[in-house]
Amino acid sequence: MTQLVWFRNDLRVADNDALTAACKQRQPVRACFIVTPEQWHQHDWSPARVRFVLDHANALSEELTGLGIPMSFITATTFADSIEKLEDFCRRESIRHVHFNEEYGVNERRRDKTVKQALDSIGVAVNKYRDQTVAPVGSILTQQEEPYSVFTPFSRRWRSWIDEAQPTLFPVPGPVGEAVEAVRYEGIPKGFENPPPRLVETGEDAAHRQLEQFLDNRAGDYKDLRDLPAVDGTSLLSPYLANGVLSGRQCLITARQHQGMGGNQEGLATWTNEIAWRDFYINILYHYPRVSMHRAFKPETEALQWNTPGENFEAWKAGNTGIPIVDAAMRQLNQTGWMHNRLRMITAMFLTKNLFIDWRLGEAYFMSKLVDGFLASNNGGWQWSASTGTDAAPYFRVFNPATQSERFDPDGKFIRRYVPELAKLDNKRIHQPWAGGVIPGGYPRPIVDLKESRKEAISKFQALKN
Repeated sequence: MTQLVWFRNDLRVADNDALTAACKQRQPVRACFIVTPEQWHQHDWSPARVRFVLDHANALSEELTGLGIPMSFITATTFADSIEKLEDFCRRESIRHVHFNEEYGVNERRRDKTVKQALDSIGVAVNKYRDQTVAPVGSILTQQEEPYSVFTPFSRRWRSWIDEAQPTLFPVPGPVGEAVEAVRYEGIPKGFENPPPRLVETGEDAAHRQLEQFLDNRAGDYKDLRDLPAVDGTSLLSPYLANGVLSGRQCLITARQHQGMGGNQEGLATWTNEIAWRDFYINILYHYPRVSMHRAFKPETEALQWNTPGENFEAWKAGNTGIPIVDAAMRQLNQTGWMHNRLRMITAMFLTKNLFIDWRLGEAYFMSKLVDGFLASNNGGWQWSASTGTDAAPYFRVFNPATQSERFDPDGKFIRRYVPELAKLDNKRIHQPWAGGVIPGGYPRPIVDLKESRKEAISKFQALKN
């Protein structure tokens, strides 16, 4: 009886629950990956992410050959189309068991429910695994058996669960057959051409090297350097995590091993907290499906009357707002497919509070550019910035981007990298070039008054209470 592992958001051999379970059966194992370009368009996937995923699906296919597991690429259009294609594949290849790790967006969950019904009807058993989080999704609950909607108590319970459960990694399976020839998916689907240059190296080994290098060299300073966009102070692991080349478990357990080796524990603890945030947002996605249906976590904020996007939205997307740190960040996103996390908060809050443009438009634009676009984290971050989400920034807390710039890019090094029009300004004026003197030619004046727009945003939130 042949076992099939359906790879999705888990493009790795190591620490893969579904793969390990399938290989334990001591029966022939096959693997598949379903390419669904139209669905990716509907989910606002970026060219950078599509190439990253296909690169790693091909690398996975190569890795599986040594285990005697042939990989097949199934081409569909949408999730609906993929169900019939998977059913046909199972019939044709005499598959009797299908194994996959769960995903938690509402469309993914509907797909998987329909897949189970379709495969049950032809006698194919479906085995699902909760693999995307450190603690199985849905297991971190309050004493009243309710999901957490605030991060801090969630993170305390999450750490307690880890101390009690002592999670371990699923072993890399041994060969289940003779070595086979690798199959590759060639080309880029229509509409995803011309991605930016690759941000990180391809493959599981590269992901693990990146993790080890970060923990060895930069993790100790992570708390102090993580907010400085001009400094190489982050892990740059997010593309691997977002697409399942690395698991949260692998990151946590490896970090804990490094904690046992001494060094700056505060930096490692701060980075570990980011893994907890990732689990938190995945749990929000699981317990509150509306957040993946373009709806606010806080229903009362649906009454906000957002401004018409128009030219201001286009200026924000292009990095031509006249606010240097915002423009530098947006140009980094457009040119590289990635943005520093502090800048994600600054640009999101500028869009939603100063321009008062619907967070959903910003969320979709980020997804359309990011190589690490991950629904749970992207939605959680946008709703936090817009004060519409769980554990959100209070509506009266509005970042001043100029102040943020002075604090986190004090010498203007990051701004100069992406906004060369301002390169000759001194370290003070580069943050607010409109404040005295002549603005360099070609650079716009601010499209909005920061102080007045902040007051207007606060008043609109206050009006919700009346």
